[in-house]
Amino acid sequence: MTPADRPEALHEAGTRDLLDAFTVGHPDDVVKLGDVFAGLGKRSFGMLLFVSTLPAFIPIPGVGGAISGPLVILIGAQLLIGLRNPWLPKFIARHGPHRHSVSRFRDLLSPWLGRLEKLVRPRASAMLDHRLASATTGLLLILLGLLLSLPIPFTNFLFGGLLLLFALALLERDGYLMVGAWAVGAVAIAVFGVLSGQLAAMAAGWIDLLI
Repeated sequence: MTPADRPEALHEAGTRDLLDAFTVGHPDDVVKLGDVFAGLGKRSFGMLLFVSTLPAFIPIPGVGGAISGPLVILIGAQLLIGLRNPWLPKFIARHGPHRHSVSRFRDLLSPWLGRLEKLVRPRASAMLDHRLASATTGLLLILLGLLLSLPIPFTNFLFGGLLLLFALALLERDGYLMVGAWAVGAVAIAVFGVLSGQLAAMAAGWIDLLI
């Protein structure tokens, strides 16, 4: 039975239980991105962001960011414009990580998730669902996705960990955690983006194209 076959169970499941559900099956099977948010309702963006961030932890320079960065930008753009459910192009939706990769990532994060799940809980939903809050999350994800895509040495794990905070806040419906992710994300953007000049130059180029 696939995760999508039991939406009523997944709707209330914790993050670790969700990851467990996606490891059930043959290790070489692909966990399709188009299936990871089925039955999750308001938590769907969180699960998609969580799985999309996995490539950022590939220990090969340039590879992880090139995969995760555009996916994070796509998710952020949808939150920015106010979509209530994620959308993926078909050529992206039918791809994703293998189950054995999700299993290794789950095992790596399990101790941390165990501690975090004792602290996080559904609260301050306005910080997740309000139109302005959703747009703020989307904008920060776009900027972090751009930074993740850039060849900035030794930052993939840093941005990946930060994006997991956003994903966990969306998954666990914790508005206070989201506010914390906003604050840390804004600092990271200032330090690695604006101060380095790369993100500012890219934004200026986009503005020129629009004008």
